[in-house]
Amino acid sequence: MRRRELPGGVSPPTKSELKRQAQAVQELADRLVLAPVDLVDRLALPDKLADAITLARRITGGGALARQRQFVAKLMRGLDLEPMRTALDSHADVARLDAARFRRAERWRDRLVDGGEAVVEEFVAEFSMDQEELMRLVATAQAERREGKATGAGRRLFRRVQEALAAGD
Repeated sequence: MRRRELPGGVSPPTKSELKRQAQAVQELADRLVLAPVDLVDRLALPDKLADAITLARRITGGGALARQRQFVAKLMRGLDLEPMRTALDSHADVARLDAARFRRAERWRDRLVDGGEAVVEEFVAEFSMDQEELMRLVATAQAERREGKATGAGRRLFRRVQEALAAGD
């Protein structure tokens, strides 16, 4: 039996468990400080906590920022952390999906510019896009790449590929 444990009662958390809990709150506080402003505004946090997060975003010094982040974590200790954690996790999931879509569009754009007509036909078949328009965009992007001049053709092709991928999803 531990020193503080009462007979028949639940044992209190160990020192290591308390440290792990404090570290989890600190990590959540750091994520809140780095989160987009609109996401933090939607959480309906207490005014003192919202002000502390805003101040932490403005601080650039190392020691002052560390103290402010610790203060944010201290203010969070008495709150229900699950809504904050859920909102931050869903935002991270959306950001990962957006990044994956962006990379997929980049790969398709590069394949279209580097490949031939067969790649264009494959893209048109998969995403039901106007083949003539796509061929024209690919040809101008290929010319832009050959000449080494940035005329925006690659960006236009990329945007059109992104639109087709979004419509296909």
